[in-house]
Amino acid sequence: MDALGRAAWIEGADRLRLLTGLGSLPSDSEEVRVRKAVLVLSTSLMVTLAFAWVGTYVVLGLWLPAAIPFSYQVCSAAGLYAFARTHRYRLFRTSQLLMSLLLPFALQWSLGGFAESSGVALWALTCPVGALLFVGARQAVPWFVGFAALMVLSGAIDPALSGPSVGIPEGVVISFFVLNLLGVSLTAYVLLQYFVRARERALAELEVERAKSERLLLNVLPASIAVRLKESDQVIAERFGAATVLFADIVGFTPLAQRLPPDATVVLLDRVFAGWDLLAARHGVEKIKTIGDAYMVAGGLPAPREDHAEAIADLALEMGGEAERCAGETGLPLAVRIGIDSGPVVAGVIGRAKFTYDLWGDTVNTANRMESHGLPGAIQVTERTYLKLRAGYELRCRGTIEVKGKGPMTTYLLLGRRQQVTQAG
Repeated sequence: MDALGRAAWIEGADRLRLLTGLGSLPSDSEEVRVRKAVLVLSTSLMVTLAFAWVGTYVVLGLWLPAAIPFSYQVCSAAGLYAFARTHRYRLFRTSQLLMSLLLPFALQWSLGGFAESSGVALWALTCPVGALLFVGARQAVPWFVGFAALMVLSGAIDPALSGPSVGIPEGVVISFFVLNLLGVSLTAYVLLQYFVRARERALAELEVERAKSERLLLNVLPASIAVRLKESDQVIAERFGAATVLFADIVGFTPLAQRLPPDATVVLLDRVFAGWDLLAARHGVEKIKTIGDAYMVAGGLPAPREDHAEAIADLALEMGGEAERCAGETGLPLAVRIGIDSGPVVAGVIGRAKFTYDLWGDTVNTANRMESHGLPGAIQVTERTYLKLRAGYELRCRGTIEVKGKGPMTTYLLLGRRQQVTQAG
């Protein structure tokens, strides 16, 4: 297609969109918008095709048969104008369905029956077909019943209508048989084609939105929890007898944020947390949430694993390095304080409009205290976590410290894996 042909095609497509958009409202759903577009398209198509019947009957001097499709054209044009101005969809839809049902039979009767009219009553089939598209499957049933009843009535009275010929040449009768069959088929095909394409576009857009929603859901919930939430509306709550929880905090971030512009503060946090997210995914542990500049992650849930403490320990040992990398890139001082505890937790989803997968229990509170009572640049763990890590990791006893809400506790500082510490020494 050359540039001129492309321009003509684009102009035609724009005009079609303008035409089918008549009567649409910004508040319309996609389904209603498609139904309105199909109704306008069908009306415009049948008004255009009616010129062949009006012109032919006028030439033959059949004024009453000519007046019937002409009256349809006038009423439909007036209906389109009123619909564009008033947006009264139901009135326009009902009037079009009534005219497309009754006028073809009226035209057939005025011409003397099936044979003389070339079966023009077939055009009434556009009524139930249109009702399927404009109204819906259930509401289209009465329109089809009306079409069938009128068709049976036409068959019953056809002998009485058949009399002296109204003067339509045989060639015209045959040609109109072809035009009626072809016209009805073309109209039905064009409407179905437009409707199906519009539905396919809507479904494709819906699939894109569904994929976006899926990604957003997976950003706030573990994959297995998201699947359960979609399959059931029951409360999701589980008790895990063995898990390890980590809290990390950027030391001195509050005064640092007061000195930085708001966008720089958000960019800095996003850079650090994005790096930690990648590390958490690599170690197979679950990020739970962030609160300000605090970061919470857990191992051993929602899928239990025996090495939950080791996985969290390996993550913790890399989190400081990631913060140092960001500090080097930004030129800002970033030190991380990390606290870890191991033990039973309760996990579940809370919220209705906004879902949150969260953890509760003494293990969560103690891990939080390990972070808040920790040292800058250090990883502080409880004795429960120490017992799980001491075989493969180098830990140094910090001693007994007074922990808010817990009293005196013996804590340890995680230094690294044994072989790494030995090699470094």
